[in-house]
Amino acid sequence: MLDAPEPGEAEISAVEYYRPDDRFSPQTNGKRIALAQDRAARPADGAARAEDFAATWRRVDRLCRAQAGGRTVRTRHGDAMLLSEFVLTRVVEVAVHGLDLADALGREAWLTPAAGDAVTELLLGPEHAPAADKLGWSRSHFLRKATGREPLDEAEAVQVERLGIRWLALG
Repeated sequence: MLDAPEPGEAEISAVEYYRPDDRFSPQTNGKRIALAQDRAARPADGAARAEDFAATWRRVDRLCRAQAGGRTVRTRHGDAMLLSEFVLTRVVEVAVHGLDLADALGREAWLTPAAGDAVTELLLGPEHAPAADKLGWSRSHFLRKATGREPLDEAEAVQVERLGIRWLALG
């Protein structure tokens, strides 16, 4: 992505990246699930995977920090967007799938406050992010509700409506 020519002007934001289209269709999600299941079924050396992951994130961090402000990139879906906005989509993915992983392992969520706040602001917009605090939920609980990982009960739905909170459509 960073090795490719810069596409010019950004066409979409992180919010628009999550627009409902083919990238989040049941067919595409099914392909993603099948690919993940295939990879998970392969024999693996946990230490080697951990080392590869550490090397990858360090390389990506170094490359991203070396980019000029306002750098645009083209996503695998063909969208031109600011690198900073694309990185925010990666924070969303790590945050919400980290919640999934913590739940699957029966562990406490390890969501950082900065990631929780960034995802909340993306989901609600900066003008409505403070409304999330009025719900009295932890960030991880809020994100589970906002992303459909936990259903809203009737009283919660009324409170969310009263606060004017609108969820971003995620695949």
